[in-house]
Amino acid sequence: MAPIAVGDVIADGKLAYFDENDELQHLSVHSIAAGKKVILFAVPGAFTPTCSMKHVPGFIEKAEELKAKGVDEILCISVNDPFVMKAWAKTFPENKHVKFLADGSATYTHALGLELDLAEKGLGTRSRRFALLVDDLKVKVANIESGGEFTVSGADEILKAL
Repeated sequence: MAPIAVGDVIADGKLAYFDENDELQHLSVHSIAAGKKVILFAVPGAFTPTCSMKHVPGFIEKAEELKAKGVDEILCISVNDPFVMKAWAKTFPENKHVKFLADGSATYTHALGLELDLAEKGLGTRSRRFALLVDDLKVKVANIESGGEFTVSGADEILKAL
């Protein structure tokens, strides 16, 4: 399947997270993105060095700026279970705007055509690192990394596009 691209309508899918009452919730991507400007960014794995030290912190640090430019939601997706995503989110106590969403079986990642096979490294199927700017379900910006790079999918690149 070809990766999601600019002009495409974002795939719908269910992702899991823990709410502020520590209750497991499932949300439909379309339900959270319809009629809104949303950033979906994905990382290969929770607690991994680049993801934890650069990718996620960039979106947390720039969240107010992104919101000021009309972004309604900032969603971080990883092929991890919701318990791991909850624990990882707690390592960012300064976070007020980034929602950590689990795609435990990579179903949504596959629907986007952005899976990354890391079985050779013992990590199984993961997500490619990417950042999508979606406006009312339509992809306006698709910054997709190749391999393990972190060059185009950060918050600064999305800010430039807004």
